[in-house]
Amino acid sequence: MKILLVEDDAVLADGLAYTLSRSGYDVTCAPNGNYAEGALLAQDFDLLILDLGLPDMDGSEILWKLRMRKDTVPILILTARDGLNDRIDGLKRGADDYMVKPFDCRELESRVHALIRRSYCGFSKDIVVGRLTLDTLEHQVLVDGDPLILFQREYGVLETLMLQAGYVVSKDKIAQRLSTGGDELGDNAIEVYIHRLRKRLKPFEVNIRTIRGLGYLLENGKNT
Repeated sequence: MKILLVEDDAVLADGLAYTLSRSGYDVTCAPNGNYAEGALLAQDFDLLILDLGLPDMDGSEILWKLRMRKDTVPILILTARDGLNDRIDGLKRGADDYMVKPFDCRELESRVHALIRRSYCGFSKDIVVGRLTLDTLEHQVLVDGDPLILFQREYGVLETLMLQAGYVVSKDKIAQRLSTGGDELGDNAIEVYIHRLRKRLKPFEVNIRTIRGLGYLLENGKNT
């Protein structure tokens, strides 16, 4: 799962990125508003952690622009502004949560987990498809309660499909979620991972169906 961290304090940004990456998140750091806006237009993120006091603009401007264009990415404001009016204004503008610096990293991680979980699957931490269960807290896939051993990118593809179970997921969406830095994932590579996953999932009543020209659909094999 991909997080955009918009924070101009390099030391704090590095510390948060390290902490969140250890929890299984792919974190992109943006030191200013212009960088953040470019990143948000270039790719999709599962969560935005947004400082308000940026060097080139107020973070609330980024929040306002996102909501004006109907972007529903969950947004956690992380700021030194601790006034009640600041909190109310941030939430009114469309933020999903608001935390004040200084903060406890454990609480931040809990809120990050909750926002992403809520975004994809209501308040449940698990997504179930056939005999598969995606544990969104531990970042693992289980089969009948036992961990399914997957390579990192195989897991990334399956996680993406399970988060959107019942909906068609395009190759571009998969490529965006799995790309890191300048490492782009081509169509052929995605097809290889899909082929491998089909073979792995066949015994577990789960099917990855190709929707020609659109992408892939993960569904319960009993219903196909």
